[in-house]
Amino acid sequence: MRKIRRRIKEARRDMTGKLQVHPEGYGFVLSGVSGEPDVYISRNRMLDAMNGDRVQIRIEGKNRKGKPEGKIVRVVERGHTQVVGKYIQTETGGWVTPNDRKMVHDLYIPALYELRPEVGEMVVAEITAYPSFGKGPEGKIIKILGEAYAPFLDTSMIMEEFNLPREFLSATLEEAGFLPSEVNEKMAAGRKDMRKVVTLTIDGEHAKDFDDAVSAEHLPNNQIRLGVHIADVSAYVPWGSPMDKEAYQRGTSVYFPDKVVPMFPEALSNGICSLNPQVDRLTYSVEMVFDEHGERVDYEIYESVIHSHARMTYTEVWEILNGPGRSSLRKKELLDTIFILKDLALKLKNKRFKRGSIDFDLPEPQILIDINGEITSILKEERNLAHRIIEECMLAANETVAEHMAKLELPFIYRIHENPSPEKIEDFRFFISSLGFSLKGSPKKVTPKSFQEVLDQVKGKAEERVVNHLMLRSMKQAIYSTENPGHFGLAAEYYAHFTSPIRRYPDLMVHRLLKMAQKKEYSPKKAGIYKKELPEIASHCSAQERISVDAERQVVALKKVRFMDNKLGEEFEGHITGVTSFGLFIELNDIFVEGLVHISSLEDHYLYEAKKHSLVGARFRNVFRLGDPIKVRVEKVSLEKTSDRLRTHLLIMSLRAPKGAWQSYRKVLRLLHFVRNDSFLTLFLGIVIVQSTVLKRLERHGIPGTFVNAYPSLKGYVLYID
Repeated sequence: MRKIRRRIKEARRDMTGKLQVHPEGYGFVLSGVSGEPDVYISRNRMLDAMNGDRVQIRIEGKNRKGKPEGKIVRVVERGHTQVVGKYIQTETGGWVTPNDRKMVHDLYIPALYELRPEVGEMVVAEITAYPSFGKGPEGKIIKILGEAYAPFLDTSMIMEEFNLPREFLSATLEEAGFLPSEVNEKMAAGRKDMRKVVTLTIDGEHAKDFDDAVSAEHLPNNQIRLGVHIADVSAYVPWGSPMDKEAYQRGTSVYFPDKVVPMFPEALSNGICSLNPQVDRLTYSVEMVFDEHGERVDYEIYESVIHSHARMTYTEVWEILNGPGRSSLRKKELLDTIFILKDLALKLKNKRFKRGSIDFDLPEPQILIDINGEITSILKEERNLAHRIIEECMLAANETVAEHMAKLELPFIYRIHENPSPEKIEDFRFFISSLGFSLKGSPKKVTPKSFQEVLDQVKGKAEERVVNHLMLRSMKQAIYSTENPGHFGLAAEYYAHFTSPIRRYPDLMVHRLLKMAQKKEYSPKKAGIYKKELPEIASHCSAQERISVDAERQVVALKKVRFMDNKLGEEFEGHITGVTSFGLFIELNDIFVEGLVHISSLEDHYLYEAKKHSLVGARFRNVFRLGDPIKVRVEKVSLEKTSDRLRTHLLIMSLRAPKGAWQSYRKVLRLLHFVRNDSFLTLFLGIVIVQSTVLKRLERHGIPGTFVNAYPSLKGYVLYID
């Protein structure tokens, strides 16, 4: 009895974390602590909490899978002060149905407020009363956005929904107004002068802020010196200043197809901190020396001043590397630097892959928008060797900085990627084995190199895309942390974000911590303060990163839906990217539109086989499996709000059997002396010996030689696009 009581006492403990609610009402509390699992909260133990709230919970035990479960004790801090949604009028007032399906409560709007939108308009409502004792939340309309689902409102609506700022605070803009427009010699004093070293930036065609530049030169003994020079934002933004406080709250810049929500005002991001060509700029540099095998043999980290010699694009560098046509347009020293960078990048990449770094090869869409917010085209984002060059240079600098601070054993913010859970690994292994591929190692000891070997196995094969997708889903999210378990995906022992302080707050903090270490400003008192404050900063920045990613995805998803509106009647090739108990997720090839074929629209009763990622027809034994190709035709596109989800309906025609196939198939059954009705079809499909006989008989009747194609014509499915 004492042992039982002790176990109960150990199981019951309180913790505080952020609540993430599922549309069905249950949720998970995220601790934000590296290695600590999320805690499941059933819908009847949610108290009056809402999605995004910071809550105190009591962990009461574990479920059958060993995962912790608990209940909410109290709401510590509300996560939302307003909601965005569609307005519905009633006799006594109105209701706002939130766009965010994780906000499971509709917001009641009493009739006493003056601001009255039209029925069906999109609005922003301030929450005036939170759920309490079974009573739902109340609010008031503070902004009318306009007609529901108008294209020009897409980005604005998502920004309001995620509470993303539209403008900078006056104190922030006032401070930015005092920033210098150029670097003078007084500002450059005490820094390493790199202005005569050939330095260049390589970015996309439409980039406006340039926060990283590179330099490279050959040394004796086949060595290469690489310089990675990063805009020194910390030189202009003191810790605790108005600009710093707002940058911390934002956490990161957010990039939409038609708009950027920057972390810093333009005077800094596009001005004094942008490494524009032919002007002096203050930078923080990591200079590394590599041998002929790509091994780093020396490094130095220092404050510097540079003078970028050229602003180059990925396309331009790619053309230079692949032909002499554009080379004549650039000076010889620039061309020499580019080819040195190319040689080093290939060595660094090979070295990284040898240690087991995982290289996901997933196509990304590039969305082009007109002035009305409509998509003009969706293109495949091309990645070439020029992208690889910059990527390898930045990875090398980030690893060097992280290792430097780790060995000093001082408080620091790392970028970590923990090992995937054994359950996820086992599920992934089971699925790829059904495709004829294998993953080495036990679930608890699998290495990143084992995953890369799987990607090598599927390279160039039909299964490549789906295996890449599923492997990515099996991984944990990379986060910021003061603890350093390493970076699984990169197979790196040390890793941090150092190279983008204009658009990521953790990078700015890394710069500050590095400088304090170099200037020996880490007193025991300061070290204690940072040790206490940095975990909260890391957790906040991880949360802001997730918000920005979710917001970007939602805008892109909305734009994709609109893009399909003028594709009525067109046919597309697609493939199954997800299988669930309620249907199939399908992505249309080339335009990257993904949607859901609901199981209720299929012509059979389908059984979900989770481990095999498949749906199997109970009657006809038709199988839909992850990665399977499918052809669809767009019949209808319409936006509407259903089941707390914005969806588009597409009627698709797919998997058509030849005309008369079913009648011929029944004749084959009679020839085989089987029962004369299709209710026993399941029985004989399970008999392998009979299957080969049936195939031969089917051939005689001119029917395709697979059971799937021999089934009756399918009339069509409804495809929901999120």
